[in-house]
Amino acid sequence: MGAPETYEVFAIRYGTVTGRLRRDNFIIAPNPEIDPHDGPMPLDYFVWAIVNENRTIVVDTGFERTEGDKRGRIITQLPREGLEIIGIDANKIEDVIITHLHYDHAGTLDDFPAARFHLQEREMNYATGKHMCHEPFGHAYAPDHICTMVRRVFDGRVAFHDGDGQVAPGISVHWIGGHTAGVQCVRVLTKRGWLVLASDASHFYENMEGVAPFPIVYSAADMVQGYTTMRNLAESGKHIIPGHDPLVMARYPLVRDGQKDVIRLDVPPTE
Repeated sequence: MGAPETYEVFAIRYGTVTGRLRRDNFIIAPNPEIDPHDGPMPLDYFVWAIVNENRTIVVDTGFERTEGDKRGRIITQLPREGLEIIGIDANKIEDVIITHLHYDHAGTLDDFPAARFHLQEREMNYATGKHMCHEPFGHAYAPDHICTMVRRVFDGRVAFHDGDGQVAPGISVHWIGGHTAGVQCVRVLTKRGWLVLASDASHFYENMEGVAPFPIVYSAADMVQGYTTMRNLAESGKHIIPGHDPLVMARYPLVRDGQKDVIRLDVPPTE
């Protein structure tokens, strides 16, 4: 596929849940000195963009307002609107990586009419198989989103990956599992080294750093092993970006003064 290329990487926040508590985010306490049930722990919703002079690749597509209304989730902007802030037209995107098919990562697919979607084969098998008969596994999936992705399969617009796969020079996907059967992370070469977009392989820094799995889980064993896998893929621990942590917004610079929802990830964090 050619020599690796380097990229700029952006996180676009499109929503926030403020009423969430620590007990919602851990199976076990990340620190025995802290009661995981006490105190607020909000959650942010992101999509990501990987950009250089040769291509733009979007990672995940968020969810639309109708799905948010069903689940009591308020979004501040549609993902395509957030992408427009940095000059990205969703209509022209040719490749979208879907880390997994949960409602907050695989909605708004119709906003990307020219895209091919990169997905782990085992994630599609999981989302359309027997486990969806059980509410603990199925509740985070939106049937309409899954049906839309199935239609994209019949349109010839889904690229299935089995484990590790290269999407473009300097961009690869890696099966992690754990949170879902087929969740994948994304590895990107930047000027500061190899960056890993964890997505929901680690919702928060604290999930990974404290070896304290998030409670929506297919396999806790795979989730914990995934923390090691991502450390091996990344240049360092500071090169791993969790999927929902508001601390990401605090640690990386805004792309524009006065604009609060789009940040650069290919530069060093402030802490």
